[in-house]
Amino acid sequence: MGKVYLVGAGPGDPDLITIKALKCIQKADIILYDRLVNKKLLDSAKKDATFVYCGKLPKCHTMKQETINHLLVKFAKQGKVVTRLKGGDPLVFGRGAEEAEVLVQHGILFEIVPGITSGIAAPAYAGIPVTHRDLGSSFAVVTGHGPKGMPTNINWSSLTGIDTLLVYMGIGHLSEICHQLILHGKSADTPIALVNWGTTTKQRTVTGTLASIVEKAKIEGIENPSMIVIGEVVRLRDKLAWFEESNSVENDLVLARESV
Repeated sequence: MGKVYLVGAGPGDPDLITIKALKCIQKADIILYDRLVNKKLLDSAKKDATFVYCGKLPKCHTMKQETINHLLVKFAKQGKVVTRLKGGDPLVFGRGAEEAEVLVQHGILFEIVPGITSGIAAPAYAGIPVTHRDLGSSFAVVTGHGPKGMPTNINWSSLTGIDTLLVYMGIGHLSEICHQLILHGKSADTPIALVNWGTTTKQRTVTGTLASIVEKAKIEGIENPSMIVIGEVVRLRDKLAWFEESNSVENDLVLARESV
């Protein structure tokens, strides 16, 4: 009997992977990886490792979850070391718990290796802290996407008292999210940021308010993957933004070198 590692690959920047996660990649016979996993991480795998792509887009799944579960069990029963590589953290909207339950049912050994989740990392790379002594002493993570669209079991009234809201997979329902928050008591002037492709070289950030962000997102062409950050902490971006500016400087230097 083999063993399965349910591993968080981090939010996109390959340097943000943990040492333990990297070791799991290096020793794996089989690696099942998701769409948002940085492909550079796969370069650390053994030369004879087998890669299985399990990427998912909204309304377009390369592989059904049931098939992924089946493969984890199948390869482990073949005596393989299997690394299930997920973007961010495997237990934060990553269905890692569901996969672990299946492994338990089949008596397969497994370990869960936490990863840096995009809800914390993407705002940080955009210059937005999720907490601040003066602006935010609480935060909550919420999914903006359910099995058949926007989740219907979210208690919006309970979220309006949270200082900072971090919404995963919510761009497709951005208008409804803003509407629900305003309807349940959030000010329409509450700051909001959309961090697209957070922590990667493609990162872009658009800010606005609950009242204005939907139109701004359309104008800027913001799509998934994007993290939604809602709260007064967003106002700190103007002062603390660092990553996109440093990327711009680095790109200018590359262009200057290429033109010489």
